[in-house]
Amino acid sequence: MIDDAAGAAKGLRAGALSLTSSVVIGVASAGPAYSIAATLGLVVAAVGLQAPIVALLAFVPILFAALGYKELNAADPDCGTTFVWATRAFGPAWGWMSGWAIVVADVLVMASLAQVAGQYTFLMLGAEGIGHDPTSVWVLALGVVFMIAMTFLCFRGIDISARFQSVLLTVEFVALVVFAAVALVRVWLGTAGAGALTPQWSWFNPFEIGSFSTFVNAILLMVFIYWGWDSVVSVNEETVDARRTPGRSAVISTVVLVALYVLVTVAAQSFAGVGEDGTGLANPEHFDDFFAALGTAVFGEGMLGQVLTHVLLLMILTSAIASTQTTILPTARTTLSMGVFKALPDSFARVHPRFLTPTVSTLAMGAVSAALYVVFNFVSDGGLIFDAVSAVGISVGFYYGMTGVACAWLYRHTLRRSTRDLVVRGIFPLLGGAMLLFAAGWTAVTSFSGTSGETSWAMPFAPHWHIGGVFILGVGSMALGLPLMWWWRSRERAFFDGETIGRGLPERERAPVS
Repeated sequence: MIDDAAGAAKGLRAGALSLTSSVVIGVASAGPAYSIAATLGLVVAAVGLQAPIVALLAFVPILFAALGYKELNAADPDCGTTFVWATRAFGPAWGWMSGWAIVVADVLVMASLAQVAGQYTFLMLGAEGIGHDPTSVWVLALGVVFMIAMTFLCFRGIDISARFQSVLLTVEFVALVVFAAVALVRVWLGTAGAGALTPQWSWFNPFEIGSFSTFVNAILLMVFIYWGWDSVVSVNEETVDARRTPGRSAVISTVVLVALYVLVTVAAQSFAGVGEDGTGLANPEHFDDFFAALGTAVFGEGMLGQVLTHVLLLMILTSAIASTQTTILPTARTTLSMGVFKALPDSFARVHPRFLTPTVSTLAMGAVSAALYVVFNFVSDGGLIFDAVSAVGISVGFYYGMTGVACAWLYRHTLRRSTRDLVVRGIFPLLGGAMLLFAAGWTAVTSFSGTSGETSWAMPFAPHWHIGGVFILGVGSMALGLPLMWWWRSRERAFFDGETIGRGLPERERAPVS
């Protein structure tokens, strides 16, 4: 069955995505290879052998949030997702800021994805001098080309985007599984090297982590490598059975991701160990990509080993390209929905008559992202790009958290219908939302210090604070939404007066509790 009412109302191509295509978009959106490569070393440096349990526990709030998405999508399958649901729960201001958080998160991360895609293309071609220089003008130019290409694909059609994602994810998924399998087999055969460790159940004991603060910081590092699966809900109006398929896809995507992350974490830790020298995962020289350090060690230096090592490079490249494309998709649909409901100018509501994709929303996302990438590349030797990735956690935690809390609030009158409703619509989403809002707040507070990131700003006037670039980008970009919202409210009041989105769930979900 195709539930196409909402999609038809906005002009999108209803029923274009199957369950499989939807799951592909969800998993690819997280960029698993790129995400784990850039995060695992930092986590191991913090918690040592307990990295696998950190990867597993970080999944808990994500799963709870995914359940919230699933339940809300079943009641109101709108491509605006959190923007619409938070408006229904808490009013237009909270809804608008939730939509803004989605835009902020996606725009901030695009520079890093484009940069990685550019670097790994040159590394694949053997131009290591350029590939190892993230701020090279050639890397910048190629990164912008990738942005333009992915924007075009998103503009050209959701079905084409999904097919392209399937190819990219296949390369990425197969490479990750092959890497993990070979690494574990070599550990079992005793040919992995002096630092190798036999997998132990004790690696899954969280109580062996030194302190609560270390535990929280490690969890926060891991939480945001799961970010991206919500893209499957943003394309709900283009999915077969819009009320059920996107929610199922979201949950399936998160389960696939946790399985993949735990497998790769255990394999890499077993093969390389947790030392700070050589190929050890805690070696600071490998924090940006441990696959580059372990590739030759795992696969050997023979011809087959060289081929497989290059496949790892291709894996990171495809991961970054896939994430670039699937980052444009949800943002364009969020702003499309905001345009339809008068929360943004009407131009954002335009849909191409032939391709049935958002026009202004898609092109604006690509243009703004490319412009910011160019600016970030030349500020502090590209340090802003690194800080922007960390800053994403603030906006992601906010809109994920708002979704979980909104689910519990909107279903509050129906929670006594059954134990299932109480747990799945109430307790789990509320807990997940609270944990993710805490994560956003913790990241904001701890990033205020000028030493917390790659860049900082010293106030030239009293009180002369030294503020970190992560805080400025994360909190500052969210705060920028307030004057923009007030400005638009002064021009168009329909959304803010509750005329376009009502409070509470759609009528069919508001039956009295029996």
